[in-house]
Amino acid sequence: MVIRLLMLMAIGLLAGCASAPPENREDVCDIFRDKNGWYKDARRSSRRWGAPIPIMMSVVYQESGFRSRAKPPRRKILWVIPGPRPASAKGYAQATDETWRAYQSATGRWRADRNQFDDAIDFVGWYIDQSHRQNQIAKSDAYNQYLAYHEGQGGYARRTYRKKQWLLDAAQSVSARADRYATQLGRCEKSLRGGWLDFLPFF
Repeated sequence: MVIRLLMLMAIGLLAGCASAPPENREDVCDIFRDKNGWYKDARRSSRRWGAPIPIMMSVVYQESGFRSRAKPPRRKILWVIPGPRPASAKGYAQATDETWRAYQSATGRWRADRNQFDDAIDFVGWYIDQSHRQNQIAKSDAYNQYLAYHEGQGGYARRTYRKKQWLLDAAQSVSARADRYATQLGRCEKSLRGGWLDFLPFF
């Protein structure tokens, strides 16, 4: 019984370590070195949807800070009592229930989990592709891609972001960070590749 309890505790500690955010979130090379498998997950999504890795990673940074179980803060009732959350968004990509179901339906990935990085980064790639298809936003345009990501395709088309200065500032941050990530990735991507098997489509 004691051994079993110790094993469960060890598994819990390992899971906690696996889901902890990267130590240095400002350098995408350090992120990929810190989190084994994340580079392949991001590159797989990039190949599938044509979305640049630096932009996808910058969106995840902005949305959750790479925290697997991130959720919007609760509203306060009478300034003290925790109230409901403003949206159903959660996970690395902060995808809402409705948008996540749309992704699952479109891709057939019904077991995809918002708390898993590989599923979340694939969702971000899919959404960038949707923004390109529905609103003709270039996949390399991090600024407008983030506006559409936050406001939804309909909201972006209606330009609901125009009077939201905080959102325009956030989109600018996403764009600037994506540029930095792109420069950093250019220096380390070769070392992140795992050999000739890495070039096969299913790796």
